[in-house]
Amino acid sequence: MELRDLPSVDELASEAGDPLAVDAARVVIDRAREEIQAGADPGDLAARLREELADARRPRLQRVLNATGVVVHTNLGRAPLAEEAVERVAEAARGYSNLEYDLVEGARGSRQDHVAAILRRLTSGEAALVVNNNAAAVLLALAALAEGREVVVSRGELIEIGDGFRIPDVLARSGARLVEIGTTNRTRAADYERAIGPETAVILRVHQSNFRVVGFEERPRLEEVAAVARKHGLPVVDDLGSGHVSPSNTVLLGQKEPTARESLAAGADLVCFSGDKLLGGPQAGIVLGRAELVERLRRHPLQRALRIDKLSLAALEGTLLLHLETPERIPVLRTLGQATTAVRERAERLAAATGGEVEETVGRVGGGALPLAELPSFACALEESLAAPLRAGEPPVVGVVRDGRLLLDCLTLTDEEAEEAAGLVAVAREHRRDEHGEDGNPGQGRADARS
Repeated sequence: MELRDLPSVDELASEAGDPLAVDAARVVIDRAREEIQAGADPGDLAARLREELADARRPRLQRVLNATGVVVHTNLGRAPLAEEAVERVAEAARGYSNLEYDLVEGARGSRQDHVAAILRRLTSGEAALVVNNNAAAVLLALAALAEGREVVVSRGELIEIGDGFRIPDVLARSGARLVEIGTTNRTRAADYERAIGPETAVILRVHQSNFRVVGFEERPRLEEVAAVARKHGLPVVDDLGSGHVSPSNTVLLGQKEPTARESLAAGADLVCFSGDKLLGGPQAGIVLGRAELVERLRRHPLQRALRIDKLSLAALEGTLLLHLETPERIPVLRTLGQATTAVRERAERLAAATGGEVEETVGRVGGGALPLAELPSFACALEESLAAPLRAGEPPVVGVVRDGRLLLDCLTLTDEEAEEAAGLVAVAREHRRDEHGEDGNPGQGRADARS
């Protein structure tokens, strides 16, 4: 085919009879023109138009099989929801709801009422407020309690987490002024005492997320910081990051993740944490603590801009009810609590179905929680060349490429997902053979590769 043989955009689009056809035809013809100029044959343009139209309608937000071994994977949507939470979302989405309507009084209500009582029961907090994520919770707390005044923070807690999110930047946007104390590795209660002055409004504690200082380090207990704050009549805001409400699941491999209940009992006046990490729910920022302080946050103008939506609220309510009754039904907690033998057996079945090899490895909690914890795990090791085809599958499978092999970590795959992944591996190999003429033998790569 030569350039003069190319149809016009309208000619190609008219064959499809599709409202998206003009834009799709323009893309197809532009690519064909480039290929012809490069000396290649663009092939069947009508078929390529159909492919382009199908791609235009393909959902961009897709379900993914997480074979990375990271349980709360930030890039893969963090915590998957329990079926009970999904059902509540569907019910709330189908029609109208009493989101801000008091059915007893027949008058306007508050969206916060739907989860406040259960949060108080789970944590012993006096009051609760929910916004759209934990960064919003921290921003709102500082804006409501410390705008134009000083907030005291340890240098060892001035962290940066994913996508360039920095605690000092959030503090600045709140209108508060940062007062740094201590050093990166050592901060004492006396450092807080010396920093407090007439302009101090809040003492802020921040979970260190994926950052840890080991060796020569010191950090005061929350009780010590709270004692200093009480002496000066100041509130302590404790940003727990991942957060947790189920004490039975906070100790993992000898490491402990603080719960909201423990933080409040230790003297924090407000605690805030994420809904979609160790809690195992939707994206949300949960604030708990003294009723008078929570009310100040609720009445602040930013609260309306940061409030949680009805679908996330429905999922959060469903998740919190499970924490009360059957926390083992929450996918994140179920995954963290599964026996290593079950993970190995899953990896063995997947390896047998795909011609792969079982490899011992370690998983991670993810989401900034327990960054030093290594979860014993087993993966199915396959040829590295399958990584891209599996990511292009339906659904995509995301594993880890290491030492020349693709590892499908079975810690984060359910039994059903492992079976699904086996079928997707077969499809990926078939496509690879069709496109590249490869034999698809799984024995490529280093047999002795270890994580």
